[in-house]
This record gives sequence, C-alpha cells and structure tokens, in this order.
Amino acid sequence: MSLKICVAQLNYCVGDMPGNAQKIIDVARIAYAQGARLVLTPEMAICGYAAEDLFLRASFIEACDDAVNRVAGELAGLKGLTVVVGTPTQGDAGRAVRTKSVEVPQRHNSARVLREGRQVAAYAKRELPNYQVFDERRYFTPGQGTCVFQAGEGAEAVAVGLLICEDAWFDEPAQLARQAGAELLVVINASPFHVGKGGERERMMQARCLATGLPLVYAHLVGGQDEIVFEGHSFAVQATGALAGRAESFKENLFYAQALRGQDAIEIVACTVPLRSPEADLWDALVLGVRDYLGKNGFPGAILGLSGGIDSALVLAIAVDALGADKVRAVMMPSPYTADISWLDAREMAVRLQVRYDEISIVPEFEAFKASLAGEFAGRADDTTEENLQARIRGVLLMALSNKFGSIVLTTGNKSEMATGYCTLYGDMAGGFAVIKDLLKTTVFALARWRNENDPYGTGSAPIPARIISRPPSAELRADQTDQDSLPPYEVLDAILQRYMENDQSIDTVVAAGFERAVVERVARLIRLNEYKRRQAPVGIRVSHRSFGKDWRYPITSKFST
Repeated sequence: MSLKICVAQLNYCVGDMPGNAQKIIDVARIAYAQGARLVLTPEMAICGYAAEDLFLRASFIEACDDAVNRVAGELAGLKGLTVVVGTPTQGDAGRAVRTKSVEVPQRHNSARVLREGRQVAAYAKRELPNYQVFDERRYFTPGQGTCVFQAGEGAEAVAVGLLICEDAWFDEPAQLARQAGAELLVVINASPFHVGKGGERERMMQARCLATGLPLVYAHLVGGQDEIVFEGHSFAVQATGALAGRAESFKENLFYAQALRGQDAIEIVACTVPLRSPEADLWDALVLGVRDYLGKNGFPGAILGLSGGIDSALVLAIAVDALGADKVRAVMMPSPYTADISWLDAREMAVRLQVRYDEISIVPEFEAFKASLAGEFAGRADDTTEENLQARIRGVLLMALSNKFGSIVLTTGNKSEMATGYCTLYGDMAGGFAVIKDLLKTTVFALARWRNENDPYGTGSAPIPARIISRPPSAELRADQTDQDSLPPYEVLDAILQRYMENDQSIDTVVAAGFERAVVERVARLIRLNEYKRRQAPVGIRVSHRSFGKDWRYPITSKFST
C-alpha cells in the first residue's frame, strides 16, 4: 500500500494572504485529483517569507489565521486529504513573554495540519536561526513539542513526523519525532539560495535519514523576495540516505513522491531531475530575483545605463531573460572619454537583444557643471571630482527617465566595486535594484562567458559582444583609464575578498595563503572606509553565503582596524 504526497513548490508573495491561500487551495484540488492524500506547503506559505517586522503586527497574524481557516473550509469536502500549511501563529495569552513591564504574547513559526476542514495537529518550529539573513529570534519563540500525525486512510495511513526547516539541521527534533512513532519525516522550508546551497541541504538531510532510519520529504519555497531568492529544489531521501527524487529548481512545481510501505520500512518513489551547473543556478537566481522584484512590486519595466562595459552588459542580458526585450530599455550616455568601441559594442548588444536603445550625450551637462564650478575649482587639477560629476549626471538622467515612464533603474555595480568603494554615490549607485551586487568581478566575466554559450530562456544566443568580455574593464571617466589604475588585478582582489570578507579570515591568514601584506591591508582598509557607501546602495540579489546586506552588519563609525 502507498501514500501519494504532493509538494506544493510554489512562488508565494509576502503579505498576500488571500492570493497565497488560493494558490494552496487550487494546488490541493489538483493534487487530490491526481491521487495525492498529503499536500505539503513550504514554511510560511500562507504569508510568504520573510515578512520581517510584519510579524510583529497582531493584525498580520490574524489575517494569516483567517487565510488558513479559509483553506481548511474550501478543502473540507476532499475526503482523506491532509494539508500542511506553513504559517505564523500567536501563542496563548497564558504563555506570554514578559519584556520589562510589558507582556508580549508569544509568536511561533508554525505549521497547521488540516484534514477535511479541521485542524488535527499543529507544530511550532523549535530551532530558530539567527545568522546570515535570518532574524527569527526577533519575532518568534521556540516551540517545545513534537508533531506526528496520520496521513492517508486505512492500510495506506502513514505516521508522519513534521519538522520546519532549521529543525532538520539538528539531531533532537527528528529523533523526538521518531520516538513518537513517525515512519516518515516531512520538512517544510524557506531556505535562501546561495551557490551550492542545494547540495548542502541534500547532504544534511541524507545524514538526518541515516541517523533516524527514516525516509524524508523536503518541501521548499521558490521565488524572489527583496534581496533573497528561494530556488525550490525540493527532494526526497530514502531511509538509507540515498536520494529518492528531486524537483526542478527556480520553477513552480508540483513534486510528487509515493511512500510505499515495505516489510521493514517505507520506500520513496519520485522523479529526479539532474543536478545543474553552478553557473546555471546562478543565472536562474538572478533572473528570478529580477522578475519577482519588478513583478511583485508592480514596476512596468526596467531601464539601465549601457556603457559598453562588462557589468552593464551582463545586467542587460539578465534583465531581458527575466522580463522580455519589450520591458527593458538601455541608454548609452557618452562623455568626452567614451571610446568609440564602447558606442559600437553597446549598439551591437542592443540590436542582438532587440531592446529599445537611446544615446544621450552628457557632454553639454558636464561642461556646464565645470563652468559653474570653475571659480571654486580655480588652480586645482582635475581629479575624482570631475569623474564623479560624470557618473552623477548619468544617474540624474536615468532617474528622470524612471520618474517619467515608471520603469525602475537597474544599477550595474558588482561586489568587488561595492567592497572597495570603486563606485559613485548618487552616480552609478543611483537606482532601485542592484542586480549583480553580490557578484565578484571575476564571476561577472565567467557568467558572461557562460551566458554567451547558453540560451536558457530563448532570448538570443551570445547576447554579449565578445570584445566587451575581452577588453580591459574601465569606468571611462578620464583618458586611458582602466580599473587596475585604482584597484589590484581582479583575480587578486576577488580572492582576497572571498577570504577576508566572505569567510572572515584574518589579514595574517590571508597573507599566509600567499598574498602580499600591503595589498591585503589596503583591501581591508578600503572595505572599512566604504561602509557608508554600501549603506546607501540599493537592495540587490543575494547569491553568496555572505553578501553586503543583512549578512554584513558593520558600523560606519568605528576605530577598530584589523
């Protein structure tokens, strides 16, 4: 006998409780018609994840309760169907937490188990992550109990142990479920993407299955939410630790798994899609992040400054894959220092991707600014002041176009620039969404080459002219300028950033790995000095385990130096 399980790997929107509830209802009906008798939704499916300080509002929790009750009512007629719905819940008044002189009712990151219109069980997450992008201890109280419920009917019934995300990374919650009679573990999740995270999850859940002797089904969220992306990649694991099945990544998907009862244990049968390359995952994460940020916030399209350089070229290619050419506009804004090949390459790329392309010279504005400031600057040589003027003029023009037509400005700065301050406040940093904010420059080049060799969305192979990838990068803000006039070679810079910034290695440790001390100390100093810039940068897509965002919380004002 067997139990058919459906994982509702869907793209839920934060705060859209009616819409999220309808998605769950629709999917549950489809799954039921396909023979499924257990439907799993991801962590916080009813309200989206992460809702941040919305969790602190009683009215938000009440709206979640109403939405869950609606799901229960709408599915009451489906005999034998059990649905697990991830939702925040408010604790009983008698279990309030006293903070100073105020009693604050407890909140939990929970799941409600619904069967034929009734709640038959509930579970509150025990292990609350408070690292990287997570702030769950700010909002929730840890749960104390264990949840094992029956799914299916008669001989098909299975005792299911329920865990929520972080719970499954620790021994105790799963062992308690096994001791309470669980034959199968199900884990509902909202675990943000970074490159390689899918493999980490599979390996951890395989270890959990080996430790408990139980099979496991892992239900995961998909979609973009502000700076974070959830890639789906739901899966199932046998009690032996062998992978039983894997869903597609970065797509809404109904992932079915059959739990077959054998003589000694339950075996899982499911379809398995192959693992993908890191570049494919990275590309899809960026595309999904752009599509959902614009789509969920109601922007009609995107606009960006196309310079003829690698960063803006990559952002344009991502934007077109995400939105379609008709919703993307590129503007070339040449200065006195713009090379002819920059014009030519920008034009060629716009033609390849069939986007609207305009050229607006900033020379008149640049000369006017210099004339206005001539008296103040008399006797002083040109320096970064004049370079920044050009970047700020471009920012003003892009923001004006954004205001007039409603399209959001996509900024084109990368992580290497953000780290070292090689960017201009109110200039190239101006805009609403920083697409490649978490990509090191070397990754930008690698991903551009990958996209030219692959066409995952059918928008045009080799969208980026080869010369854009091969030429030395330059901001073109003064004559014969290259990035390496101001920064170490990117291969060196990025390797240091990975060690020092992303992995928190000390300067001595980085030097011991073979890097020059003077270069390492200079990079560390640049990171420290430019915190004030990063605080004012647009939100951007997180694709590494340590991004400049919620992962990075350093003071602007500090005398500490490593």
